[in-house]
Amino acid sequence: MFQIFYMLHLNVTDETSVLKAVVLGTAESCGPTPKPEEAYDPKSLEHILAGTYPLEKDMVLEMEGFAAVFKKHNVTVYRPEVLKDCNQIFSRDIAFVIGSKLILANILPDREKEIDAILHVLDKIPEESIIRPPEEVHVEGGDVMPWKDYIFIGTYTAKDYSEHITARTNKAAVDYISKQFPEKTIKSFELRKSKNAKENALHLDCCFQPIGKGKAILHKNGFLVEEEYQWLVDFFGEENIFEITADEMYQMFSNVFSISPEVIVSEKSFVRLNIWLKEQGFIVEEIAYSEISKQEGLLRCSTLPLIRE
Repeated sequence: MFQIFYMLHLNVTDETSVLKAVVLGTAESCGPTPKPEEAYDPKSLEHILAGTYPLEKDMVLEMEGFAAVFKKHNVTVYRPEVLKDCNQIFSRDIAFVIGSKLILANILPDREKEIDAILHVLDKIPEESIIRPPEEVHVEGGDVMPWKDYIFIGTYTAKDYSEHITARTNKAAVDYISKQFPEKTIKSFELRKSKNAKENALHLDCCFQPIGKGKAILHKNGFLVEEEYQWLVDFFGEENIFEITADEMYQMFSNVFSISPEVIVSEKSFVRLNIWLKEQGFIVEEIAYSEISKQEGLLRCSTLPLIRE
C-alpha cells in the first residue's frame, strides 16, 4: 500500500487565530533531576536546590492533559521523537513560525539535538520555507510573537549579555528578523534578566502575551525600559490589559495559550486570571500544569504552532 505524503503549508500571523496544527513537546524520558550547575534558568535552580524539582511522571500527566484539550478542539498534534534522558518539553524554544516560514532557533548548544527530534515534522515542510539563521543570531521562540502587521521581539542588548544564561535573544536576532520580514513592523522590548526567579523575564512571553478580543496580559517589571512597557499599554488600551503581579509572573500567568480568539488554555490555579478571562467572554480550558512551571516555562513554551487559520 502506498503511503500518502503531504506537505504542511505553514501559516502563523498572530497568537490567537484558530489553531489547526501544533508541535507539543514531550516530558517522556526527560532525564534525572539536573545538577545545580546544569540549570538553564533561576527557577529550575531554585527547585533543584529545594528538592522540589518536578518528577517525570507528573509532567507527562500534565502534558497529556494539554494534548487532550487539543484533541477536543480538533487540532492536529505532532510530538517530538523521544530522546533518552533529554528534556524536550519546551518546543517553542527550538523553532517558531512567522507567516509561511519556520525559523530554527540557535539555542543553547546542549539543546541542539532537540531539533533532530522533530525532523519528521520538518520533512513535511518545503525546504524553502525553513530558515536557519547564522550563528551570531541568538533567538528563541518565547521571545518572538507575530501579531498581524507587527512582530514583537523580547531581547537583551546590554554589554553583559554573554554573562546571562537567561539572555536568549540578542540584537543580531532583531536585525535578522527585520530583514527576513521587511513587510512587518518590528517592535523590540528590553527584558529584565536576573538570577532572582521572581524578577527574571526569561522570554517575552514570561511578562506579556496578547490574547483574543484585543486584550493582553502584562507585567511592568519584566521590562527594563518603562517607555517600551507603556507602548504596549497604549497599543492595547489600558482597559484591555490584565496587569499581573511579580508573584503571578513568577507563576507564569502570562504564559497561557490561545487555541482561538475565544478559547484559552490556562493553569487551573490561576484563579484571578481565569475569573477575569471568563468575565471578558473567553472559554477557559483549565488544566494542571504547575509542575512544569517549576522549570520557568508553561503552556505557550510547550507549543510550536505550525498552522493557524
